[in-house]
Amino acid sequence: MRDNEVEIVYEDADLMVINKEPGWVVTNEGVKTGKSLENWLRENRKINLARAGIVHRLDKGSSGLVLVAKNQAVLQELMGQFKQRLVKKRYWVLVTGEASSEGEIKMPIKRSVFAKFKVDPKGKMAITSFRLLRKYKIEGRIYSLLEVDLKTGRTHQIRVHLSYLGWPLVGDKTYGGKALLGLNRPFLHAYSLEFWHPTKKRFLNCTTKLALDLENLLKRNEDN
Repeated sequence: MRDNEVEIVYEDADLMVINKEPGWVVTNEGVKTGKSLENWLRENRKINLARAGIVHRLDKGSSGLVLVAKNQAVLQELMGQFKQRLVKKRYWVLVTGEASSEGEIKMPIKRSVFAKFKVDPKGKMAITSFRLLRKYKIEGRIYSLLEVDLKTGRTHQIRVHLSYLGWPLVGDKTYGGKALLGLNRPFLHAYSLEFWHPTKKRFLNCTTKLALDLENLLKRNEDN
């Protein structure tokens, strides 16, 4: 369901799950221009909470699911679930290179320079697991489509970890990736979000399809 530019995957009286389009900023922290999900929530849902109830972040260039609380009690409960690593977040990414069939990355991450992070022994531990879905040969190079499961939620975690292994995300110029067939944003889509609903007292699993620009890139190369 769409509501004034925003696709809503799930909504009830206590929370909602939004499918964020690329180019939208999630919160207003450090933002000067562009569309903001926080502003949209304040204007269209009148949510008067810190960050308009947004529970977690998603980079501006990324697309996919974002969880939002509508009241303080639900916000605290959901933030607690994230802190205890009870929320399952899964992503689709396309990386440059021939990735392994599966694996788990356990490497600490630390801020490097402004708006950029790196693997560093002095950083906070981050855990990322992945499995290979398919390989593509595009313009003479091998690319790997991965399903990624985040065990922790460090800033830029997927982008930093996979770049560290030599598999930068397609379109992610910040961490060594390059544009491909016109895609100039990171090929990263948060397609699945599973959490315990605080008031309905059951697990809720929300999913979404791959963003249109990412889907079109893959469709153009299905036979490769």
